[in-house]
Amino acid sequence: MNKIEHIGIAVNDLKSAGLIYEKLLNSPIYKIEEVASEGVKTAFIKNGPNKIELLEATNPDSPIAKFIAKKGEGIHHIAFDVDDINAEMARLKSEGFVLLNDEPKLGADNKLVCFLHPKSAGGVLVELCQAIS
Repeated sequence: MNKIEHIGIAVNDLKSAGLIYEKLLNSPIYKIEEVASEGVKTAFIKNGPNKIELLEATNPDSPIAKFIAKKGEGIHHIAFDVDDINAEMARLKSEGFVLLNDEPKLGADNKLVCFLHPKSAGGVLVELCQAIS
């Protein structure tokens, strides 16, 4: 793993949360996109080397909607940048981590992603991210 790629925050309203985080980080949202396969709309804000991903559910059955219903708004996941997502998935699986998907899938911000089950990562949802070149 190279670095923390971003921190994902589940929100009820992307526009309202975006205004808060733009003021907080003194930086504008630079990208908004929908990931239909995950039922989520995302917004990215960058401040120096740090990125925040705001996540709003686009349907009531999405993982973000379920997360907010159970836990409320707040930190949803931490994402790590990797060079070779397949190799990192194999390494982590061999170390006993539970992967939520067997193959990398297309995520937001032009990345291949894979999530690790929170129960195998100390209660934290971990996302692996590899930039698509």
